[in-house]
Amino acid sequence: MTAQESLDLAPYHRFTKTEWSKFRADEPMTLTAEDIDRLRALNDPISLNEAEEIYLPITRLLSLYVEAVQGLHRASNMFLGTTDSKVPFVIGVAGSVAVGKSTTARILQTLLQRWKSSPKVDLVTTDGFLFPNAVLQERGMMDRKGFPESYDRARLVRFLSEIKSGKGNVHVPVYSHLVYDVVPENEIIVDRPDILIVEGLNILQPGELPKSGRPILFASDFLDFSVYIDADEDDLTTWFLQRFLKLRETAFADEKSFFHKFALMSEDEAKTYGKWVWETINRPNLVENIVPTRGRADLILRKGRSHVIEEVFLRRI
Repeated sequence: MTAQESLDLAPYHRFTKTEWSKFRADEPMTLTAEDIDRLRALNDPISLNEAEEIYLPITRLLSLYVEAVQGLHRASNMFLGTTDSKVPFVIGVAGSVAVGKSTTARILQTLLQRWKSSPKVDLVTTDGFLFPNAVLQERGMMDRKGFPESYDRARLVRFLSEIKSGKGNVHVPVYSHLVYDVVPENEIIVDRPDILIVEGLNILQPGELPKSGRPILFASDFLDFSVYIDADEDDLTTWFLQRFLKLRETAFADEKSFFHKFALMSEDEAKTYGKWVWETINRPNLVENIVPTRGRADLILRKGRSHVIEEVFLRRI
């Protein structure tokens, strides 16, 4: 195989930020600098300019995908002679801890809500599908929180199945970062959105296939489009530690916080603990479970050291 043939078989188109920004075309910018300040996470330096260059082209692309999927749904109904109502278009957002998944998900949600058609766009994080701390403690898994086995995957699949079936008023458990646990009495209701964004560490993971060949569903099977936010491991380590230290001065300072004890530590003690968390929990999960799913994404946003997206990879069709 020649080098050119090998290149042609690459599964992704690669774009620099400048090249990707041209796909914005005439898509109007509907976010303000104030919106960006409100939507970005604690240590994510995303700017209005980056939102224009990266996220506007993404929403333009998504509009084409949504239209195509809705057309396929209509064609399927015609073939089957059914009159099923349209089902939500589901977008998955994946990536490491501290890479900026929450910011990406919130910006996409807001931009999509401001399409001319004013679609209903809901956002759900997979944190709510973690097993409660009591269950994790009983199973000796508190130090495995965030690993695939710490989630109630059957409940997540059931939720997505109900959404894709067009069911209304689907209940979703809520996770509180303040108490570091699921708070079931604070469930949210997802009621037939036009678009649903699901953000989580392992949303793209397929899991093990049964040797019997028996049909089995994974959360990733319900995604119509997926985004993976990528960065070098060294940069992720730095961003995690920076965020951890900032949280000591903000959320952890609340006496109700599960992590309040870290606000009382010296900075050196906090740094030592943060490094331990990264090396024993977050890094193994990244290497074993998160990075291996990167190649399953439809779109990969590659960040540089400054936390700014420098390259975009779009899966070939």
